[in-house]
Amino acid sequence: MKIVVAVTGASGSIYAKVLMEKLHALSNESLEVNVVWSEQAPGIWEYELGNKDYEQLPFKVYAKNDFMAPFASGSSSFEAMIICPCSMGTVGRIAAGMSNDLITRAADVMLKEHRKLICVVRETPYSLIHLRNMTALTEAGGIICPATPSFYSKPTNFEELAATVVNRALQLAGINTNSYRWQE
Repeated sequence: MKIVVAVTGASGSIYAKVLMEKLHALSNESLEVNVVWSEQAPGIWEYELGNKDYEQLPFKVYAKNDFMAPFASGSSSFEAMIICPCSMGTVGRIAAGMSNDLITRAADVMLKEHRKLICVVRETPYSLIHLRNMTALTEAGGIICPATPSFYSKPTNFEELAATVVNRALQLAGINTNSYRWQE
Protein backbone atom coordinates (compact mmCIF):
# COMPACT_ATOMS: atom_id res chain seq x y z
CA MET A 1 0.00 0.00 0.00
CA LYS A 2 1.18 3.51 -0.82
CA ILE A 3 0.03 6.34 1.42
CA VAL A 4 0.76 10.05 1.50
CA VAL A 5 0.75 11.95 4.78
CA ALA A 6 0.40 15.71 4.86
CA VAL A 7 1.07 17.81 7.94
CA THR A 8 -0.43 21.29 8.07
CA GLY A 9 0.17 24.16 10.46
CA ALA A 10 -2.86 23.43 12.64
CA SER A 11 -2.21 22.91 16.32
CA GLY A 12 -1.87 19.24 17.16
CA SER A 13 1.66 18.23 16.19
CA ILE A 14 1.39 15.41 18.72
CA TYR A 15 -1.02 13.71 16.31
CA ALA A 16 1.48 13.98 13.45
CA LYS A 17 4.27 12.67 15.70
CA VAL A 18 2.27 9.63 16.81
CA LEU A 19 1.09 8.99 13.24
CA MET A 20 4.67 9.03 11.93
CA GLU A 21 5.84 6.73 14.73
CA LYS A 22 3.04 4.25 14.04
CA LEU A 23 3.64 4.30 10.29
CA HIS A 24 7.36 3.76 10.86
CA ALA A 25 6.58 0.78 13.13
CA LEU A 26 4.20 -0.63 10.50
CA SER A 27 6.38 0.10 7.48
CA ASN A 28 7.75 -2.79 5.49
CA GLU A 29 7.89 -3.82 1.86
CA SER A 30 4.10 -3.61 1.59
CA LEU A 31 3.70 -0.07 3.00
CA GLU A 32 5.26 2.97 1.38
CA VAL A 33 4.85 6.36 3.07
CA ASN A 34 5.51 9.72 1.43
CA VAL A 35 5.21 12.99 3.37
CA VAL A 36 4.56 16.63 2.55
CA TRP A 37 4.63 19.53 5.03
CA SER A 38 2.86 22.87 4.82
CA GLU A 39 4.99 25.95 5.27
CA GLN A 40 3.88 26.43 8.89
CA ALA A 41 3.90 22.79 10.05
CA PRO A 42 7.59 22.49 11.07
CA GLY A 43 7.41 25.67 13.16
CA ILE A 44 4.26 24.49 14.94
CA TRP A 45 5.91 21.09 15.61
CA GLU A 46 8.95 22.84 17.11
CA TYR A 47 6.77 25.13 19.24
CA GLU A 48 4.43 22.41 20.52
CA LEU A 49 6.85 19.50 20.88
CA GLY A 50 10.06 21.39 21.57
CA ASN A 51 12.16 19.50 19.03
CA LYS A 52 12.97 19.04 15.35
CA ASP A 53 12.45 15.26 15.31
CA TYR A 54 10.46 15.65 12.09
CA GLU A 55 13.84 16.08 10.36
CA GLN A 56 14.74 12.47 11.28
CA LEU A 57 11.68 10.76 9.80
CA PRO A 58 12.54 7.75 7.61
CA PHE A 59 10.06 8.66 4.85
CA LYS A 60 10.49 10.34 1.50
CA VAL A 61 9.55 14.00 1.99
CA TYR A 62 8.37 16.26 -0.82
CA ALA A 63 8.44 20.05 -0.86
CA LYS A 64 5.08 21.76 -0.58
CA ASN A 65 5.26 23.01 -4.18
CA ASP A 66 6.74 19.90 -5.80
CA PHE A 67 4.04 19.09 -8.31
CA MET A 68 6.34 16.42 -9.78
CA ALA A 69 5.67 14.23 -6.70
CA PRO A 70 4.10 10.95 -7.85
CA PHE A 71 0.96 11.42 -5.76
CA ALA A 72 0.23 14.71 -7.55
CA SER A 73 -1.13 12.64 -10.43
CA GLY A 74 -4.12 10.36 -10.66
CA SER A 75 -1.97 7.90 -12.60
CA SER A 76 0.00 7.12 -9.42
CA SER A 77 -0.81 4.09 -7.32
CA PHE A 78 -1.19 5.90 -3.99
CA GLU A 79 -4.29 4.52 -2.29
CA ALA A 80 -4.83 6.91 0.60
CA MET A 81 -3.94 10.29 2.04
CA ILE A 82 -4.07 11.34 5.66
CA ILE A 83 -3.82 15.04 6.46
CA CYS A 84 -2.87 15.22 10.13
CA PRO A 85 -3.40 17.66 11.65
CA CYS A 86 -5.59 19.29 9.04
CA SER A 87 -6.17 23.02 9.33
CA MET A 88 -9.54 24.49 8.48
CA GLY A 89 -7.82 26.60 5.82
CA THR A 90 -6.69 23.38 4.15
CA VAL A 91 -10.20 21.92 4.40
CA GLY A 92 -11.60 25.09 2.85
CA ARG A 93 -9.14 25.06 -0.06
CA ILE A 94 -9.80 21.37 -0.74
CA ALA A 95 -13.58 21.86 -0.52
CA ALA A 96 -13.34 24.77 -3.00
CA GLY A 97 -11.16 22.78 -5.40
CA MET A 98 -8.17 25.11 -4.99
CA SER A 99 -5.03 23.07 -5.69
CA ASN A 100 -2.52 25.78 -4.82
CA ASP A 101 0.15 23.50 -3.27
CA LEU A 102 1.09 19.83 -3.18
CA ILE A 103 -1.17 19.10 -0.20
CA THR A 104 -4.31 20.42 -1.84
CA ARG A 105 -3.35 18.94 -5.23
CA ALA A 106 -2.81 15.49 -3.72
CA ALA A 107 -6.13 15.77 -1.87
CA ASP A 108 -7.83 16.75 -5.13
CA VAL A 109 -6.29 13.68 -6.78
CA MET A 110 -7.58 11.41 -4.00
CA LEU A 111 -11.10 12.79 -4.40
CA LYS A 112 -11.21 12.71 -8.20
CA GLU A 113 -9.85 9.16 -8.25
CA HIS A 114 -12.27 8.03 -5.51
CA ARG A 115 -9.46 7.09 -3.16
CA LYS A 116 -9.34 7.57 0.58
CA LEU A 117 -8.78 11.10 1.86
CA ILE A 118 -8.81 11.34 5.64
CA CYS A 119 -8.65 14.80 7.19
CA VAL A 120 -7.80 14.82 10.90
CA VAL A 121 -9.27 18.24 11.57
CA ARG A 122 -8.07 20.14 14.60
CA GLU A 123 -10.18 23.15 15.47
CA THR A 124 -12.70 24.10 18.10
CA PRO A 125 -15.33 25.40 17.99
CA TYR A 126 -16.38 24.97 14.37
CA SER A 127 -17.81 27.96 12.56
CA LEU A 128 -20.62 27.59 10.06
CA ILE A 129 -18.02 28.03 7.30
CA HIS A 130 -15.98 25.14 8.75
CA LEU A 131 -19.07 22.94 8.92
CA ARG A 132 -20.06 23.74 5.34
CA ASN A 133 -16.55 23.07 4.06
CA MET A 134 -16.42 19.75 5.93
CA THR A 135 -19.84 18.87 4.49
CA ALA A 136 -18.65 19.68 0.96
CA LEU A 137 -15.52 17.61 1.47
CA THR A 138 -17.57 14.69 2.82
CA GLU A 139 -20.03 14.92 -0.08
CA ALA A 140 -17.04 14.78 -2.46
CA GLY A 141 -15.89 11.51 -0.85
CA GLY A 142 -13.48 12.71 1.82
CA ILE A 143 -13.56 11.52 5.42
CA ILE A 144 -13.54 13.95 8.32
CA CYS A 145 -11.85 12.39 11.34
CA PRO A 146 -11.89 15.03 14.08
CA ALA A 147 -8.91 15.07 16.41
CA THR A 148 -11.23 14.14 19.24
CA PRO A 149 -9.59 11.49 21.41
CA SER A 150 -11.50 8.66 23.02
CA PHE A 151 -11.05 7.39 26.55
CA TYR A 152 -12.29 3.78 26.27
CA SER A 153 -8.73 2.45 26.25
CA LYS A 154 -7.86 4.47 29.38
CA PRO A 155 -4.87 6.34 27.93
CA THR A 156 -2.23 7.29 30.50
CA ASN A 157 -0.22 9.93 28.60
CA PHE A 158 -0.49 12.38 25.70
CA GLU A 159 0.92 9.92 23.17
CA GLU A 160 -1.63 7.24 24.10
CA LEU A 161 -4.39 9.84 23.98
CA ALA A 162 -3.30 11.04 20.52
CA ALA A 163 -3.02 7.40 19.42
CA THR A 164 -6.78 6.96 19.89
CA VAL A 165 -7.28 9.42 17.01
CA VAL A 166 -4.31 8.26 14.93
CA ASN A 167 -5.35 4.60 15.14
CA ARG A 168 -8.81 5.53 13.92
CA ALA A 169 -7.37 7.53 10.99
CA LEU A 170 -5.13 4.60 10.04
CA GLN A 171 -8.08 2.20 10.21
CA LEU A 172 -10.07 4.53 7.95
CA ALA A 173 -7.16 4.44 5.48
CA GLY A 174 -7.28 0.64 5.48
CA ILE A 175 -4.25 0.02 7.69
CA ASN A 176 -4.75 -2.40 10.57
CA THR A 177 -3.16 -1.17 13.79
CA ASN A 178 -4.31 -3.93 16.15
CA SER A 179 -5.43 -1.15 18.47
CA TYR A 180 -8.16 -1.04 21.08
CA ARG A 181 -11.67 -1.64 19.79
CA TRP A 182 -14.72 -1.29 21.93
CA GLN A 183 -15.83 -4.61 23.47
CA GLU A 184 -13.51 -6.69 21.25
